Amino acid sequence: MSTPSAAFDQDAFQRLRTSISDDIDAGRYDGAVIAVARNGEIGMHEALGFADRAAGRIASLDDVFWIFSMTKAFTNILALQAIDRGQLDLTTRVIDVIPEFLGRDPFRTARKDRVNVGHLLTHRAGLVVTPTPLPYSELGNLDAVIDAICQLDVVGEPGGTFNYSPTLNHALLGEMVRRVTGYRSYGELLTKELFEPLKMNSTALGAPKAWADRMVPVKARFPDGGWLKSSDIEVMQDIVVEGAEMPWVGAVSTTADILRFAEMIRRGGELDGVRILSPSILDLATTLQTGTEPNDLYAMLCQARGWDVPPGNFGLGFALRGEGVYPTFFGATTSPRTHGNYGAGSTLFWVDPRSDVTFVCLTAGVMEEGDNLARFQRLSTMAAATAL
Repeated sequence: MSTPSAAFDQDAFQRLRTSISDDIDAGRYDGAVIAVARNGEIGMHEALGFADRAAGRIASLDDVFWIFSMTKAFTNILALQAIDRGQLDLTTRVIDVIPEFLGRDPFRTARKDRVNVGHLLTHRAGLVVTPTPLPYSELGNLDAVIDAICQLDVVGEPGGTFNYSPTLNHALLGEMVRRVTGYRSYGELLTKELFEPLKMNSTALGAPKAWADRMVPVKARFPDGGWLKSSDIEVMQDIVVEGAEMPWVGAVSTTADILRFAEMIRRGGELDGVRILSPSILDLATTLQTGTEPNDLYAMLCQARGWDVPPGNFGLGFALRGEGVYPTFFGATTSPRTHGNYGAGSTLFWVDPRSDVTFVCLTAGVMEEGDNLARFQRLSTMAAATAL
């Protein structure tokens, strides 16, 4: 559905709609549910293509997606909230809250006493980059994951190289916030402090059994030899299930709910009279924290395609558009402080504080990450062009 408004270019909406439909027709992915809003007014909220092409299931606004690493955005907000409330600080060390992080082997504690919340939020903790500290079948047990992480070495200099952490950083952040807030589980913390206050009624940690008919199946089409295999992605729908607690990759949601979450961020931490964060902590979190340092993972992807390697452009938990002409998920024409998050090959949201545009796109069919970057760069530029 679209709402005509002087703030939007309806022809630009049609171009965006056509571009996604062309992608679906070409088999690049199966479908998408997208939303574009400006100053809180929804200009476009539409379902395109298929939720499950093989089954002939048409995409619906009510579709629930596994959102993968977009889950980290929720964990980031809870960590920032704990800082706002004086329960944590950016300089709080992991061992101050999780003393067992030092591990059971006294000869493997080097640098562990220096890793802090700021390092975790900026992916500069120096931790091993494995996505699987335990076998896939055990990743839903957060207690077991934390114990496994505590036995791993810190392999880099805390505060040094910007090396994307797919799992470890946000497992630790989630557990740190849970402990300082006193909740029995991370799932309870997330529900009570974020989902319920924001009325994100179709968002959960772990896919509820009752939503089975609304879930969009995870289908990946990755070439051999990449950083991840198709099986590494498709297994998520088997382990991100009801009761699983994975603060880094374990949430499911709808485009409408992600739009509410993003609008809270755009409004400086408040939505519908409910304040989640202070404007001051959000201003800091959406300010560049990583200088010109590249993100090692995306540097690798760009080099493989002959693209210029961009700065990592990261705040405290938020990816940023940044300056310059580089490959970017957030498009060519958004402002440098445009901020948001994304998940493996399929999900994205961003907020542009200059134009007050919010864009959310959740897709069926997980793309290889280089193709995904090119796809979202194009769609984000087109979404930005809807603002008059």
